[in-house]
Order: sequence, then structure tokens, then C-alpha cells
Amino acid sequence: MTATRPIRSVTLEDAPTIPGLSARHFADASDYGRLAELTCAASLEDGIPYLPTAQNLQVEMDAADGADPVDDMIFVEVDGRVVGASGVERVVRNDVPNYQIWGTVHPNVRRRGLGTAMFGWNLARVRVRASREDPLVRVELASFSEDTEVGQRALLANGGFKAVRHFFLMRRQGLDDIPEAPLPDGIEIRPVLEEQWRTIFAAENEAFRDHWGHREMGESDFKRTFGQAELDTSLWVVAWDGDEVAGVVQNWIWPEENERLGVKRGWLEHISVRRPWRRRGLARAITAASLVKYREVGLAEAMLGVDSENPNGALGLYEGLGFAQASRAAAYRRDLAR
Repeated sequence: MTATRPIRSVTLEDAPTIPGLSARHFADASDYGRLAELTCAASLEDGIPYLPTAQNLQVEMDAADGADPVDDMIFVEVDGRVVGASGVERVVRNDVPNYQIWGTVHPNVRRRGLGTAMFGWNLARVRVRASREDPLVRVELASFSEDTEVGQRALLANGGFKAVRHFFLMRRQGLDDIPEAPLPDGIEIRPVLEEQWRTIFAAENEAFRDHWGHREMGESDFKRTFGQAELDTSLWVVAWDGDEVAGVVQNWIWPEENERLGVKRGWLEHISVRRPWRRRGLARAITAASLVKYREVGLAEAMLGVDSENPNGALGLYEGLGFAQASRAAAYRRDLAR
């Protein structure tokens, strides 16, 4: 008989007085379904087009080298129903330990102090981990918030975080009028073969090294990318120059999200061009080719995310291909020691 892991309760300092409120650590894989339900409820309330499945979240967490769900994530319940969750993950960016904190509160219990209490738990957890894993070095805290997440932004500001970089979600409605965007001479797009996955993955990692906030991608990131149930590399656009990968667009369709939102949408993710092939129109060509792929499979629109300060002119490139700003978000930072 397999032993059942006991559920560990959590004492949430300064928790609001809500009848039936309790907090606990991660219990088992069934919690991914509860977290997906909570995340979707919050996203729909905040107008964020992110509706993950339980499987999506489990793949993400299983691939997170810097987080253990058993110790680094908590759930808050009211009468046994999850109404909040928060957690911590450690990554290294520019040789600085970086603890990413996150939290989600169900719309039905917002503006009552629950987010503040979970934020406090996150900070306490970071201090415990940093004292053990990163003693006597500078440690940075990081978070991310959409502009529509008003409570989250206020919480971060009150906690001493500053917005250090802004990002746009961009949307292209309609795929009937895609501009012509020829490939540079000597470049060709080829179907993706499974034996090429690691070559493509390595090329992306290299291409993103000079992007803001980059961290080196490893085996866990490979598993995260190629372990998703929705993976369909026939949608990807990979440009080759001989046996060298010159540029990549990971294209993803999230069927359950589309159904819930009532859209026919594809996402262009990880749009990258390696340095030797930049300034030749390749990014425009592979982005346009991605839109054509989506049109061919019957989609009606596309979305992507972009760093508003991208030094390679990505924002203007996407606007030139018919994308328009749909929403704005920011990355937040703060030193752990203040």
C-alpha cells in the first residue's frame, strides 16, 4: 500500500478573518487541477488570456529546478475550496540569485487582505531559502504583473518593488491580409524533425542571451517545452542556413483556452533570430510565415508578447505586420535586503 503524504497546515500571519479560512502546503497532483481552476477564474476576472490546464501547470512545476511544490507553494482554502495560492522559485539571472514570487487570489475574496498575507509568506520563504542557498551574496526578488491586476500592482508597490521593464501583449485580428515577407537569400524553412529538437532548442538559447532578463535554459526547460500535451512542431517555423538554425518561432495553439474564450487564436512564442542573421529581414519573414500557418489551419487571429524596449526593433516589426497592443504588463524587482 502506498503511504499518503500528510497534508501540512500553514500558519498564515496576518490572515484576514474569513470564516472557514485555512492554509496548507501542496498535497498531491490533484492540486494542479485546483490551481488551474483558481488561475482561470482570476485570469477571466482580470481580462488576461491565460487559461492553463492542470497538465500545463504540472509540466511547468515538474520542470522548475528552483522550486519544490511541496515546500515552495501554499494553498489557501475556505471551507475546503481553494481561494488563493502563492509560491516561490529560484533562478539565476546575470549571476545574481533571483527569487520569483507569485500569488493568485480568487475574485470572490479579494480586497480583504489575503493577498497581503500570502505575500508575507512568500517573503518569509525566500529569506529561509536565501539564508541556506545564497548566504552573504546579493539576492534579488522578482515578480510580474499585468496592468489589469490592480491589487497585485498595489501589493508590489507597498512591498518596495519597482517596475523595471514593460511588456506588451499584441494581437492581430484577421489573417486574410498577411504582408509579403520573403526570406533572405540562402535561407529556407524546413519541417521540424524530432531529432532536430535539441539543435533548435540550443539555437533559441543562444539567440536570447542578449535579451533583457535572460537566463540560461537547461534540461528542465527542454522538458517543459517538449513535454506539453499541446506540442505540435508542424506549426513551428524554423529557418535554416545550410545546417545552421538561423531563426525560430515556436507556434502554439491552446484548444481549451480558445474554447473558453470563444476565439480561434494561435500564439507566436520565442521568436528568435541568431546574431549572424539579424538585420536581414528574417524575423519579419518567419513571423509572417507563422501567420500563414495559422491561416492554413483555420485560425482567425494571433497573439504574441514583446519587450517594449527590445533593442532589435521587435515592437515596430510586429506593428508593421498588423499586430496592435492589446495589454501591458511589467517586470518588478527589489533587493531582498532593504
